[in-house]
Order: sequence, then C-alpha cells, then structure tokens
Amino acid sequence: MNEYVLATSQLSKEYKNVMAIHKVSVRIKKGSIYGFIGQNGAGKSTLIRLITGLAYPTTGTFELFGENNKRNIIEARKRIGSMIEGPALYPQMTAAENLEAHRLLKGIPGKNCIEETLKLVDLQDTRKKKAKDFSLGMKQRLGIAIALLGDPEFLILDEPINGLDPMGVVQIRELLKKLNQEYGITILISSHILSELHLLATHYGIIHKGELLEQLSAKELHDKCQQYLHIKTDDPNKTASVIENQLLTNEFEVWPDGTIKLYAHVHEPRRVSQILTNEDLIIEEFMPMGENLETYFSKRIGGVQHG
Repeated sequence: MNEYVLATSQLSKEYKNVMAIHKVSVRIKKGSIYGFIGQNGAGKSTLIRLITGLAYPTTGTFELFGENNKRNIIEARKRIGSMIEGPALYPQMTAAENLEAHRLLKGIPGKNCIEETLKLVDLQDTRKKKAKDFSLGMKQRLGIAIALLGDPEFLILDEPINGLDPMGVVQIRELLKKLNQEYGITILISSHILSELHLLATHYGIIHKGELLEQLSAKELHDKCQQYLHIKTDDPNKTASVIENQLLTNEFEVWPDGTIKLYAHVHEPRRVSQILTNEDLIIEEFMPMGENLETYFSKRIGGVQHG
C-alpha cells in the first residue's frame, strides 16, 4: 500500500504570465491531518484545484493514491471528498434535500447515507429548516457533509473555519478529529489561522508566494518552537555540573561555543541564575529563548503576521 495519498512533484501553475504556484512538491501521508498554511493568495487554493481536477498544471506531475496515469487519477478522484471556496449549497433546500441532490449528482446508490451523514455532522435535527437560514457554522458542517457523501478516504477542505465564531470553530475542529481518528480519513485543510491548525494538524506545509517553504511534522514543529534558557558563563563544564547536581536535570545541551540550552526550569529563571551565582560562576549571557507557533511561521514567510 502506498504511504502517501498525495505526492506532487515540481508542480507549477501559471495564469496569464503569473505563476500561482512554482515547483511545489507536497507529500501527504495516509492517516494524517495536513495543515496547509499560507496567506490569502499564497497558492493554497490553486494546488487544491489542481488535485481535484478543477484546473490543470502548467508543468510538473502528481500521484493520487499512488496513481499517476491520467485515466487512473480520474478514477482515484472518486476516493476524494472536497469543499473548495465555501460549501456548494442550495439555499432553498433543507440539509437532507441538499444531501439528496448531491447524492444524485454523484450517482451514489441508496438513501441510507443521508441520515447517517447528517448525524455525523450533527445536523440531524434541522428538519425543515432551509439552508439559507443556517448559521455560518451549520453551513460549513453541511458543506463537509456533502464532501463526505460516498465515504471518501481523502477529505480536502479549503479554509473551512474562516469567519466562524469560537463555538463554530470548536465544532468543526472536533468533527475533523473524529473523521480522522475514528473513520481513518486523511485530511488536507488549508488555512491561515495558525492557532487553530496547531490544535488539529499532525503535519504542516508552509506555502508563500506560490512556493513551498517547508514541510514538517507536529513533533518537528514542537522541537523547533521549544522554549529554553540560553546560558553562557565563564566555565561551561562547571555550569553543566551545577545544573545536573543542583537542578537535578539532564534536559540541557552544551554547544561547542560553550553556551548551554536548558530546557527544564524555563519558568524559574531567577532560581536558576541564583544557583549559578551562588557557585561563583560569572554569568555572561542569560535569557529565555524559543518561539511560539505564530512567531515561527511569521519568520518563515518573512515577518508577515497572521490572524
């Protein structure tokens, strides 16, 4: 079985002499939640449109479920569910009627899936209420329900939490976690809301001005953003010994230039400095360091702040 549900290779798309994405090589592992991060206009939607067949690449190739032949990719797309640029709803129809209309369009046999899908997204009690009267969060959940028709293995969502109130965001987050953890659905979710993706994604891709800057796992991101005390004294070896024997930790690193990164006691800088001073060590540099999620991504794309 192929490890990746999606693998692109040097994928580019040009519109009227403007390069929307340039040589993008993305890898999305089966079973992951892939947070695709970038500002509006960075190229997130363009890549999604290429994957789902709504646009065609200028150069480059991609594999879907291990298939790279054009005919096989068309067949493989039947295993995808997507919501792009907002949910495609019939405003005068109820939730059940919307699902029924899309079921017929997709040629999915049997009506049993309608009620099951409504329950999955917690819209089973909307009854005769029309979609035009739904809250934004309900509309987003209905859009996801439509994407789930046909039991897709790979769910692609373009900015599904944009504009939602805090409760709506939580509902979408919990739904996506359930789909991933209980149903085994691989999810690609594009967003510029970093704080929310941080609570959801297992892997990340950072895109800026059409170029993929970095891909990393949640653990790799955690390691890069880890907080620590930066310490430099006149005697690195003695400092290391004091940290081990008096602070009772080995969670530190001694670098070739003599600086020490202390990952324990980060929230006790006064106590740490006092212990070092009491041992007659001369402190040359001492400061808390590390980055939070927003700072890290901001630096990667050149200082742009995110909401």
